[in-house]
Amino acid sequence: MSIKLEEIKSLIKEAFPDAEVNIQDLAGDENHYSATIKSKIFTGKSKIEQHKMVYKALKGKMGNELHALALNTKEN
Repeated sequence: MSIKLEEIKSLIKEAFPDAEVNIQDLAGDENHYSATIKSKIFTGKSKIEQHKMVYKALKGKMGNELHALALNTKEN
């Protein structure tokens, strides 16, 4: 299974409405992505906490429809 870039972006924006989201399909296979996410919500959170927040926003798709996602989270 695979997931469209637009769906990933939509799920992230739903969880973090203020976020600047940039996603790249690394292999052109709709399975391996890189995401840079900037949001005020990340302020004061560790990288691990930030990444857990993103995984939660993906509603169980990580490891299922979404095989690999390299994350770069930043405070905005």
